[in-house]
Amino acid sequence: MTLRQEITAISRERLPRGVLAVFLGMTAASAFIGSSAKTTVSDVYREVAAQGLTTAHNPFDGLPALYYARNNVIYIIVIGALLAIITGVQSTTRDRRARTADLVLSRNISPATYLGAKLTGLAALFALLLAAAAILTFTGIAIVTGAPPTWDESLRLAGLYALAWLFLMPFLVLGMLSGLHTSSTTTALLAPIVLWSIVIFILPLAGTAALPVSLLNPVPAPAATPMGFFAVTSGFTGPLSVGEQFKHAAAIILQDQAVSGSVAAQVLILGAVLAVVCVVLLATNRQRIRSELHA
Repeated sequence: MTLRQEITAISRERLPRGVLAVFLGMTAASAFIGSSAKTTVSDVYREVAAQGLTTAHNPFDGLPALYYARNNVIYIIVIGALLAIITGVQSTTRDRRARTADLVLSRNISPATYLGAKLTGLAALFALLLAAAAILTFTGIAIVTGAPPTWDESLRLAGLYALAWLFLMPFLVLGMLSGLHTSSTTTALLAPIVLWSIVIFILPLAGTAALPVSLLNPVPAPAATPMGFFAVTSGFTGPLSVGEQFKHAAAIILQDQAVSGSVAAQVLILGAVLAVVCVVLLATNRQRIRSELHA
């Protein structure tokens, strides 16, 4: 029932519906964008090679099919996280504005049960949305490469979107918390977006020597130098930079040769962050949930 209510709500509200359309649209176009880039670079390479200006190997020869899913990592970090925040905010502010929470909590239902049910419905909704995104990615790769992904590649795509769900859930809960603890809808939307920008962009810059534009690449920022300021800050900011943790694990799943290792550490960090914000959410008291929301 909660899942159905959240699906109905997101279909009626223009902002989350618009962001969702952009997310699914970019996901569907990702493979074609990658294919276009490959074609352009390959054409330039052939022209240069024909003029005898290089004997180097074409870097785009023999690309794995999963290469065409790399751009989705950035779409998840930027568009997906904003969608999660907006959905979480509107889920709780909608109930405060309509005084639905007052009616529900007037019965023998604890705040933790009420919020847990809402979170479960939203988590199921995002699982469905990411499953749709995975299908779009699979289809795009099949069209671009002329063959469906192998079983191993398909499992890796499934793993990427399962990891995306784990990455997006803390932002969803953060949105719910902001919708509960702020006094206006505008502040409820602004506060978690500011926090998202700090976590995704500011913290990685404080822990590495990366250029700001490099944070929009689907691979993690380069590691800090072993000496100086960044060596000190990276130990603190690294685990908190959940965007970089997600990119690192996603690169391993997609078999990016620039990254190696296991995804276990990143999954544990993302899981720990989710557990912390869920505990904070479920500890919200009855008075806070029933507090008045200003326009």
